[in-house]
Amino acid sequence: MEDKRNIQIIEWEHLDKKKFYVFGVAMTMMIRVSVYPFTLIRTRLQVQKGKSLYHGTFDAFLKILRADGVTGLYRGFLVNTFTLISGQCYVTTYELTRKFVADYSQSNTVKSLVAGGSASLVAQSITVPIDVVSQHLMMQRKGEKMGRFQVRGNPEGQGVVAFGQTKDIIRQILRADGLRGFYRGYVASLLTYIPNSAVWWPFYHFYAEQLSSLCPKECPHIVFQAISGPLAAATASILTNPMDVIRTRVQVEGKNSIILTFRQLMAEEGPWGLMKGLSARIISATPSTIVIVVGYESLKKLSLRPELVDSRHW
Repeated sequence: MEDKRNIQIIEWEHLDKKKFYVFGVAMTMMIRVSVYPFTLIRTRLQVQKGKSLYHGTFDAFLKILRADGVTGLYRGFLVNTFTLISGQCYVTTYELTRKFVADYSQSNTVKSLVAGGSASLVAQSITVPIDVVSQHLMMQRKGEKMGRFQVRGNPEGQGVVAFGQTKDIIRQILRADGLRGFYRGYVASLLTYIPNSAVWWPFYHFYAEQLSSLCPKECPHIVFQAISGPLAAATASILTNPMDVIRTRVQVEGKNSIILTFRQLMAEEGPWGLMKGLSARIISATPSTIVIVVGYESLKKLSLRPELVDSRHW
């Protein structure tokens, strides 16, 4: 009898690709809607000087809600939804790279490490311009500005359609920096998200394997997979948060040097400045990672080719 503790990983060749992409887009959209407010809060916490505006994640949440209402927590969201494209490119690159690496190594850690890093490289090349615009929109506050640019005409955002604000920000970026302005912080993004992705997948599989050896055989795989995801996300967030803070400041404040940004941050706020926004990052990562893991594993199961369904045991 098959040992149910053996986690069966569904590989690319096992999937019905049409189902995989349709379900994938729907799942990703639901995740983005649920965690976007904490992405916005994390960005503002990382950019502010010291605790000049907000004293933490919960304080920022309440102040934004009081000042701008629920819509204030979703500034830049419509632009950010274009990252659905990079999300699909990410999972495709991840799965195809795993398949390629399998010809040279059967180690799941090696496959996850290489595939995670490669997928992030491809995704960030698409995501960075979208991030640059959406982050500047996240910085818009009533009558005040936090980043380099302020939406003109109506600073309070009343009566200004979302894409009107987006066009205004795009024009200002073009005037200030030209096309290269949309890739400001690209290297910092790669230094943040390639390690984050490369670390997350091996830790996810590691935690899942450890939990599976501790849980009763009757315990469904999805339970300890759902626990392993947030543990891996917290681990990766702690390791990569310093570069994430630097990346955000480079993109929002228009800085040109990662090293100078690092030195300025250390001079102004010390080592703890490198951990700014970490709690918001973990808070947003925990529910989103549970949904991603449960959703992604379920998505792959739903997308299995029909002839393979009966051969799998969960």
